[in-house]
Amino acid sequence: MNRFLSSATKKIDAKGRVSVPAVFRTVMSRQGIEELYGFQDFVFPAFSLGGPDILDRYEKQIATLDPFSSEAHSMSLLIHGGGSFLKLDGEGRLTITDFIRDYANLQDEVAFVGRSDHFQLWNPSAFEEMQRNAREERMRGAPRPARNGETG
Repeated sequence: MNRFLSSATKKIDAKGRVSVPAVFRTVMSRQGIEELYGFQDFVFPAFSLGGPDILDRYEKQIATLDPFSSEAHSMSLLIHGGGSFLKLDGEGRLTITDFIRDYANLQDEVAFVGRSDHFQLWNPSAFEEMQRNAREERMRGAPRPARNGETG
């Protein structure tokens, strides 16, 4: 498995550390990720984490813009001003800094949420609500399943 999939809720200890789910650590190991780049998500109240390539991807996008444009400044503020590098300790734990805690509204638990090439840290109840809303929205837009013997 080379993608961050699934979700798990973990307790934050008294020192502000949380164990990264083993399945996420496995993906990090397979991808050779030793240092994580994290940033405040642009849409959700979550903190996104991935390998340094995620920062490279956004910087390449910024480089295509006029460096004096408001779009380039906005992207830089989001990616550079809203991000930081993080490392896991020897026991696979991540320190939940005040920067992360405040943005994602974390208390004593954090939901780890896989997003394919990166993962996110969410307030567990905010994640549950957002996932429920996404599911309901998807179900409203999805075609009605066929019943016994019906065809589409």
